[in-house]
Amino acid sequence: MKRLVVLFWMVLSTAALALDPSEMLEDPEQEARARSLDHALRCVVCQSESVASSNAQWAIDARQVIREQVVAGQSNAQIVDFFVERYGEFVLMTPRTSGSNWMLWAAGPLMFLLAAGIGFGYLCGRSRAPVTTEAGLSDEETRRLREIMDE
Repeated sequence: MKRLVVLFWMVLSTAALALDPSEMLEDPEQEARARSLDHALRCVVCQSESVASSNAQWAIDARQVIREQVVAGQSNAQIVDFFVERYGEFVLMTPRTSGSNWMLWAAGPLMFLLAAGIGFGYLCGRSRAPVTTEAGLSDEETRRLREIMDE
């Protein structure tokens, strides 16, 4: 059990190693802005991690650029636009709901409604289907069955 706990903490602590203390800004307010931007941007190398939790060289460079722009006085929107302009909207951890992305946002609820409609139609169709009752065995079939069973 102890080994499992140690392994668990080792896995979780790898994300803490992503941000080097030398990268941190002196002003806590600016550092907080930079960290929120780190979490808002995706590492284009790892593709499933934010810039904040990635150890890839690209993520290290991106964190440095973010901090340089924060110190230069750029707004959060300007910094995000800077990365989107260079790497596309894929760099955003949460895609924008505009343009062609609107269909991606709407696809989930639309597919759910479509599936619910198909399921509802199927169930309604089943309830209107004629009930078939099986006729029992005819007298001849009953007689033949008794002969077979008696043998």
